[in-house]
Amino acid sequence: MSDIWDPFLTERDRQVFAAGGFGAKGGFGKRPAFLIIDVSWAFCGEKSEPILDSIKKWPNSCGEDAWVAIPYIAKVADACRAKGLPVIYTTGVVREDKWDIGSWGFKNSRVSEDAATASAKARVNLPDGNEIVSDIAPEPQDIVVLKQKPSGFYGTNLLAYLQLLGCDSVFVVGTTTSGCVRATVIDAFSNNIRVAVIEEGCFDRVQANHAINLADMHAKYADVVKTEEVLAFIDTLPAGMFDLPKGKAA
Repeated sequence: MSDIWDPFLTERDRQVFAAGGFGAKGGFGKRPAFLIIDVSWAFCGEKSEPILDSIKKWPNSCGEDAWVAIPYIAKVADACRAKGLPVIYTTGVVREDKWDIGSWGFKNSRVSEDAATASAKARVNLPDGNEIVSDIAPEPQDIVVLKQKPSGFYGTNLLAYLQLLGCDSVFVVGTTTSGCVRATVIDAFSNNIRVAVIEEGCFDRVQANHAINLADMHAKYADVVKTEEVLAFIDTLPAGMFDLPKGKAA
């Protein structure tokens, strides 16, 4: 079976990967956590629709590709919860006046527009863009990490939480593949954490970016794997390995 990135690679690219020894199987760890990166309304829109329609309201939306990925994410999250594995979400946080948006404003002409239209969005009853999509909303025992930069590790407690839980590995899904997913994967790798990126659970605005970044992560930083492979591995793990937060029912 061909890989999603095959159409984007030249024959020279494939030879370089093979000759350099890239893409070896890293393998799963023994104590994994499931990281769900930024699957919020801002990146998904409120429903499945073509991306060029969705970004009229949500400039960061990935359109229909987000809604293809969400059922896969839900399936893995359910399997993790059934075994008592940690499920950890990241999402953004920003002041209402957008002062702390910082470098996000350097390369996107619609950042100031977002601030100007915030009250208009509220009037039409759109949800908070940083809220996790309700189809995969966190449950009481899950952990939510708030961040302001691409990596889930930068300026957050994520690494400390993984250490507290005794995790040696992570499964990663979410968006965008080329941005916040990749940044989080590289930081996990840099902290000697084994990483598996679940292909069907990741999405991006640009198809070439999605495919090429999966290829590059698989070559150097992570195993890019199918959902069914992860589910089969989770099924082999003993239940109750982790001391998770007790949470509080809504």
